[in-house]
Order: sequence, then C-alpha cells, then structure tokens
Amino acid sequence: MAEAVGIMGGTFDPIHFGHLVAAEEARARFALDRVVFVPNGDPPHKKAYAVTPAERRYDMVVLATALDAGFETSRLEVDRPGPSYSVDTVRAFRQQLGENARLYLITGLDALLELPTWHQPARLASMCEFIAVTRPGYQPQQMEAALGKDLLSRVHLLEIPGVAISSTDLRQRAASGRPLRYLTPLPVVSYIAAHHLYTGSG
Repeated sequence: MAEAVGIMGGTFDPIHFGHLVAAEEARARFALDRVVFVPNGDPPHKKAYAVTPAERRYDMVVLATALDAGFETSRLEVDRPGPSYSVDTVRAFRQQLGENARLYLITGLDALLELPTWHQPARLASMCEFIAVTRPGYQPQQMEAALGKDLLSRVHLLEIPGVAISSTDLRQRAASGRPLRYLTPLPVVSYIAAHHLYTGSG
C-alpha cells in the first residue's frame, strides 16, 4: 500500500503544542503513516520580526517531536540555500517517495488562504493535497472565495481543538520572563532558557 505522509512546514519560532495537536489530528484523521516537520530555512514571506537562526529552530522541533514515533523532523529546507518554497519541498518528497505516495501539506487555514500568492501554486497542488487546520466555528465561504474551484478541490478542512497558543505569544512571554511551561514541550522550554532565545541576548 502506498505510504501516506503529512508534511508540516513552518517557521516554528518556537514550536508549541498547537503545532503538535494539529499534526496528531491530521495523522489520525487522514490515516497518515507519519508526519514530517520541515522547519523553514529562509522563510519566503517577510516576517515582522528577526527570525531565530534555522539551526536553533530545527533543534527545538527535534526536541519537541523526539518521543513520538509517528513524527519526524527534516533538514531539507534548513540545508537548502535560497527561499524555502513549499513547491520545492514537496517536489523533493515526491522524488524521494515516488509517484504512488500520498502527500498532504499541513498548514493553518490563514496561511492557506494566501495559496494563490505562493510560488507556483498550481504546480504545488498537482503534487500534493492540502490539510487546512482551522478552529471550531469557521465558515468555509471565505476559503471558497480565496482559492477558486481548482485549488479548493485539493483542500481538506481539519477542525482541531481550540488551542489558543501562538509562537508570537511564546516569544513575548520569553522576552518578559513569563513561563512557557505547558505551552510547549519541556525540552523546548529548557532549550529556550539555555540559549537565551527571545530575550535579546540569545
């Protein structure tokens, strides 16, 4: 039987339980054999803050996923020069796993609404399907208007429990000395503290 793989890209600055809940829900709902986390090397969309070096973000993802046999972390975008385009990442997985593999790109609904502005969106959609992670109460009309019929046919909505955690909030909490425990796995909390991340001295 063809392997079903979820690809979860992102900046992960830092990774938190919201990311992990989304990955686990996707794995269960779509019978995925594994979910591969792919931290961005060079995020193609401009960020409003200075992104933490890729190696640090990669390390945190490894720490967060190490105890789950169904999760993996890939260095693909960290090691690849240039902007981290999803189309290049999915193409690499397709070449590695073969044409029969079922590939699902897992991303937040807000990000997916911008899919038409991504690099080569039609090419990307031809190589994978999309799992759009959303919170309870979302109205799908917004997605229909943003994506159009062809892209929409490749999208699956995944409603997850309302985990109100964001990487932005974690960075702000770390900067102000507030606790991160129970928002991200404890090894990540320890890593952030050990390397003084988000405090201005890391």
